Order: sequence, then C-alpha cells, then structure tokens
Amino acid sequence: MENRYAIILAAGKGTRMKSKLYKVLHEVAGKPMVEHVLTQVEKTHPDEIVTIVGHGAEAVEAQLGDRSKYALQAEQLGTGHAVLQAKDFLAGKSGTTLVISGDTPLLTWETLQNLFEYHASRHSSATVLTAEAPDPTGYGRIIRDHLGIVEKIVEQKDATAEEARITEINTGTYAFDNKLLFESLEKIDTNNAQGEYYLTDIIEILKNDDKTVGAFRMDSFDESLGVNDRKALAEANRIMRERINNYHMSQGVTMIDPASTYIEVGVEIGNDTIIEADVRLKGKTVIGSDVFIGSNSEIVDSTIEDKVKIYQSVIEESVVRTGADVGPFAHLRPKADIGENVHIGNFVEVKQASLGKGSKAGHLSYVGNTTIGKEVNIGAGVIFVNYDGKNKFDSQIDDHAFIGSNANIINPVHVGKNGLVTAGSTITEDVPEDALSFGRARQVNKDGRAKNYPHYKND
Repeated sequence: MENRYAIILAAGKGTRMKSKLYKVLHEVAGKPMVEHVLTQVEKTHPDEIVTIVGHGAEAVEAQLGDRSKYALQAEQLGTGHAVLQAKDFLAGKSGTTLVISGDTPLLTWETLQNLFEYHASRHSSATVLTAEAPDPTGYGRIIRDHLGIVEKIVEQKDATAEEARITEINTGTYAFDNKLLFESLEKIDTNNAQGEYYLTDIIEILKNDDKTVGAFRMDSFDESLGVNDRKALAEANRIMRERINNYHMSQGVTMIDPASTYIEVGVEIGNDTIIEADVRLKGKTVIGSDVFIGSNSEIVDSTIEDKVKIYQSVIEESVVRTGADVGPFAHLRPKADIGENVHIGNFVEVKQASLGKGSKAGHLSYVGNTTIGKEVNIGAGVIFVNYDGKNKFDSQIDDHAFIGSNANIINPVHVGKNGLVTAGSTITEDVPEDALSFGRARQVNKDGRAKNYPHYKND
C-alpha cells in the first residue's frame, strides 16, 4: 500500500463560538472535537499525522500528546496557508495526504477509508469529499462540467447566484497526491473576497495543469457537519448521541427514552441492561449486563458490574459490584467500592471507602475513609468523622458488626467482628470483637426548669 499522511487543520480561533476555550477543544459526547478527528484518522493507519495549530496551540498539544506532530500557523491567512505549514514534515514525499478539519467530529474512519480508496482507484491528483446538503448556505459549492467532472470549488462569498443554488457541497476534507499538493500550494494567491489563501484553489490549479480531480460523495450529510458556533456544537452532540445510543440498542441495551439519554463515546454497556430517561453515562464508564439504571442518574468513570440496580444517584470513579443496589439519591464519590449484594440507600454518601458483601447503609449516612467487612449494618444518620481539619484518617469495621443510628465514628477506630455500637454513641476508641460499646452523654432531667425558656407557655 502507498504511503498515507494526514494533516489536521486546528489553528482557527473560532470567534463565532464566543468562547475562551479554543474551538477544537469544545467537547462532543465527552471528548474534544479534535480528538474525535484524530481517533478516526488513526484508524486509517497513516504513516505520519501533522496537526496545524495556532491559537491555543499548547492546549491542543497537551490534549493530543505524541499521537501527532505539530506545525504552527502563527498568522491566520487561510486554509491553504495552514496546510503549507506542514511543508517541513511532508513536502517531497510520495503518497496520499488526507487534509481534514479539526472541527468535523462526526466524520467516521470508514468514510475516510472510502475516500482514500476512491482516490487511489481513480489515480487522481486530488479528490474532494462532498455531500448533498439540504441547505448549502455557508458551504463551498462543487462545480462540475456537463460530464460531471469537477472543475472547481467556489466559496459562498465568491459564488454567483447560479452557483449558490448548487446543493453538492465541499466538506473541507480532501485526499491529495502529496508531492502535487505542496507544489500547488506555492501557486495560490489571495485574489478572493476574503483575501486569504484558499486550499480549494488547488483544485482549479490542478485542473489547469491537466491533472485528474475527483469528488467522492458520501452517503450521510450529517457526517460533514463543521462546528463553527454553539448551535452547530449542539447539533453535533445530538447527532453523536443518537449514533451512540443506536449502537448500544443494537447490542441489546434497552433505553426507555433514547432522546433524553446521554452516553459519551467510549462507554461500554452489557446486554439486557435497562436505562431509563434522563440518565448520563460519562467518561471511562463500564456497565455490565442485566443492570437497571433509573431516571436522573449520573455515572462517571465508574465500573458497574452485573445485576446492579441504581436509582436516581450520582456515581463518580467508583466500583459497584454484582447484585448491589444504590439509591435513590445516593452519592458515591471517588474510590467508593460497593461489594456484592451491598445495599446503599437514600441520601447515603460514600467516599474512599469499601463495603463488603451483604453490608447495608440504608439512609442518611456518610461513610468516608473506611473499610467495612461483610454483613455489616450501618444505621441511619451514622457519620464516619474522617477529617480533623488538616488530615484524614481511616477506620476499619469487621464482619457482622452493627453500628447503631446516629453514631459518630471518630476515625481512626477499629470495630471488631460482631461488635455493636449503640445508637447515638460517639466512638473514639477501638471496639473489641463481640463487644457492646456505649459512647453517650448521660441523660439528666431537671424538673420544672423548662419554664425559664422563651418557648414555655402556661395554659
């Protein structure tokens, strides 16, 4: 196979986004647009990838790392000028170069692969990726002759009234003979409405040199969407969300209302899982099989094993193991490890703590920096006091212990196997195995003294 190269255009500031964030770093389905593009490009196995950076160059390089080489476009003088910045890396090399915009997150590697193959099969010097647009306003138009052969590309601002009626548009993605690309870039000028070096001018230059120029029309216009403002960003998210949800449903996942289900790219879900409306699954989340996720739940960077039930809860960077149930209105914060068949009830918060098989924390408790064994009961209102204002401390609760309601466990404390902490106790010392522990202030009644307080009424 001939050598393949790729140039990703990611130097534009994106003024229409009206944002402090560099345009190509705005996220679609949980990942920056430029990362979507790079991921799809990588799947076509190019020999070299060069990303053209400008505004926010350091942020883009930090995001993509060593997956690409980088060339700086210090002045924004147009797409042709941007591609020219890759000259030091690619000029003079034999092969085909893909040129793609960093703000086209919906393009798939299959489409890019088809473009490469079409270009090679026609022995073209350049091939434009095109699409039929329902509304072509704002796009460059593909001008063909009476035989259907591409003559040139006309930008919106330079189009005549007749040309503006054409609905076949330039997606901004191309395959070029690499040597001819850089030779032709030296010939373009700024004689156009925007006073910029248009990459599209190369098409006419190559035609005038009797070179073969082709156009590969892809099936889906949606893939071609370029994101230049917040409206387009929202549309890209909608399309990507629909694509992701359709994939998961095809793999045996039930979604009660796909239109309100938000699943980011990269999330894994097992079959026979049921997802209710208004659920958000983000980051590196892995969901097992036969899981139920109730409405208004959010799960981020977490692993949910098989047969788990989650009701209206937030789970972050945690593990919920087989057969457990969480919620409603629970919050699992980072490093929570919920064991098999554990019950985490309403308004329970767990952070950097593990609960062993069959343990229960039913309601209104905070479990932090604690290792809890098997079949432990955590009563209502229990607080593990893990922070003294400067340092955090860990406690350990052994198997079959019982922590009564409204107990305060002042970490670090070790409650032994079968230990029982009575309700309302404040525990500051270890509780031995099989021990019953009290830590309450003694109740005292003062007869008649209530009349000294403002609330008192003598009827």
